[in-house]
Amino acid sequence: MSMENHLNGNWGNLESSKNYSYICGFCGAVAGPAYRYCCKYTTSDGKSHTNGNIYLCPTCNKPTFIINNFGLEIEQVPGPIIGENIEFLPDEVGQLYDEARKCISVNAFTSSVLACRKLLMNISVSKGAEPGKSFASYVSYLEDNHFTPPGSREWVDHIRKKGNEATHEITSMSKEDAIELLEFTEMLLRFVYEMPGRMTKHIQIK
Repeated sequence: MSMENHLNGNWGNLESSKNYSYICGFCGAVAGPAYRYCCKYTTSDGKSHTNGNIYLCPTCNKPTFIINNFGLEIEQVPGPIIGENIEFLPDEVGQLYDEARKCISVNAFTSSVLACRKLLMNISVSKGAEPGKSFASYVSYLEDNHFTPPGSREWVDHIRKKGNEATHEITSMSKEDAIELLEFTEMLLRFVYEMPGRMTKHIQIK
């Protein structure tokens, strides 16, 4: 991880933490933190319980809030970042992809779907589609020009429908909607950018 993503400085008034790990929502590392802040309370029988912790990631030094209920984790903020890193993306496309991933980690599911919607439009234009067209036409362009993998027609229709719902319907998108669209987008980004980029690298070696 680059040092520019590391939070400089030292946290104070911490206590040590053992035998607990989580996936950091900032850097994606599997964190086994050494320190934490605790939110504790005492029940009527005089017993002390912890119902929330702020853990510090040893990789990026950034805090993650985790709510506990008698030892069971019920919420993490920010949550784990969904999706994988992808190589050879144009800068604007890469920034939008990261934005869509981070929106899911903070439960902003409709925002993630809208970011993916814009991302599919940007991919189409980068591959020759005319700017200023409808979202449905951009998805069709990707399919008609063979930028989508074979056998993905049903996925394409599903993404077209969900993208339009996120923009024009009142109902918000669910976590399942956001993850499905992100997974499709991730597959498309690998197909359009990463795999050709890797092959170019091997051709240059020859």
